[in-house]
Amino acid sequence: MLKKQLTALLLFVLCISIPVTAFGASIDEVRDIVKDNYVGDIDGNLDQATSIHEMMDMLDPYSTYFTVEEFESFISGVELTSVGIGVVIEKVDNGINITQVIDGGSAKNAGLKVGDIITTIDSTPTAALTIEQASARIKGAANTSVSLTILREDGTILTKDLVRKAFSLPNVAAEMLYGNVGYISLNSFSNDTASLVAKSIRDLKNKGAKAFIFDLQNNGGGYVSAAEQLIGMFPNATYAYKLQEASVTSNVRALKQTTQFPKNTKVLINAHSASASEMTAAALLDQNAAKLYGQTTYGKGAMQGFFELEDGSFLKLTIGHFFGPKGTVINHTGVKPHVTTTGNAIYKAHFDTIASGLVNYKEMKALKNVPLNKSFTVKFSKLLTTKIDPAAVELVALGGGSIESTVNVSNEQLVVTPKKPLDAGKEYMLIIHPKVKTDSGQSLKTGIYLHVTTTK
Repeated sequence: MLKKQLTALLLFVLCISIPVTAFGASIDEVRDIVKDNYVGDIDGNLDQATSIHEMMDMLDPYSTYFTVEEFESFISGVELTSVGIGVVIEKVDNGINITQVIDGGSAKNAGLKVGDIITTIDSTPTAALTIEQASARIKGAANTSVSLTILREDGTILTKDLVRKAFSLPNVAAEMLYGNVGYISLNSFSNDTASLVAKSIRDLKNKGAKAFIFDLQNNGGGYVSAAEQLIGMFPNATYAYKLQEASVTSNVRALKQTTQFPKNTKVLINAHSASASEMTAAALLDQNAAKLYGQTTYGKGAMQGFFELEDGSFLKLTIGHFFGPKGTVINHTGVKPHVTTTGNAIYKAHFDTIASGLVNYKEMKALKNVPLNKSFTVKFSKLLTTKIDPAAVELVALGGGSIESTVNVSNEQLVVTPKKPLDAGKEYMLIIHPKVKTDSGQSLKTGIYLHVTTTK
């Protein structure tokens, strides 16, 4: 009989809302569930499997069996509360990739970083583990230890013994950037995503935000209903995704929200943006609802459903695939942004947002790999007044605010010197407003601006 409805969720793997029927946790009943619901290749003969785990090994990496404890741990991961080492992870071919390191966690304190691959957990190789199995091994009781072998991107191999402790990942962060640009980042598609993001939009608008940057970089997923609601915050996004199941393909509508992002919102994605993040990105791409910046996303477009067994354990099975509303392929491909960047996409997105508001300004050639103690010299065709309006020249930290600088005039030259050294590997924008005047009192006909990158 129908036992209850399980809210669909996704964390590095995407799920949908489906009715969940109670089954006895016997291999025959599990086999029937797989045959009736699983969509995908089967590597073996289900009828010859002698255990549930052997059957799961025949399916794709996103289909798995949860004990009661493993399922509870999985749910905690979606809601960003747990006892562990303070990392967000995803499955890759050679192990478990760290996509985010949380401040205050033991992983952060031990020097682990994004891009590290966990190759063993307490001497157990991770290449053959599902993301759920690896997560269950990393997590545990507070004040217990876990030993990890880490493969760095440069080939270095490290061993770290870390103490587990309680941690919580803030889901939404918001701040005002230079130029009245509201910035909102989302870490997971949790139950309260829509209300948290809506509140951030309203708060930033009340502070004067005229444009927005929404950051989905390193966001591995969450509840599908949260994705449908979030997509509904973009004015032109009517549909959330196209769902292809075994026997039917249909478009699923976005859930329209009262609070909306502006139409000129820029959305940031990268290779660690997965599942619900990719659903969101594809929906915005297909419906011209926002401009995407960053790198191609992870490429996880398979959907899973959860089936509760009689003893309280669960099966998670791939039951379909999702695409952008107009058919953009996601699985094994990822979503390609409108603007591809080599570093953190916020720099380019912020630069373009500021530039779009600089009417009657001319962009000059960018300066690359400038030293951290750089002074910027701008030459003009006429002598300049020695009295420069302090607001006439601005050096902006992209992704942040204005940088305190001194401005000196030497004949036709304007020299801008930051009061503190610039940060390595960061990007800046130098803006000369038309308020700058010649020695005869004539204002510049046009302002100028340029993009600046520092040495790493």
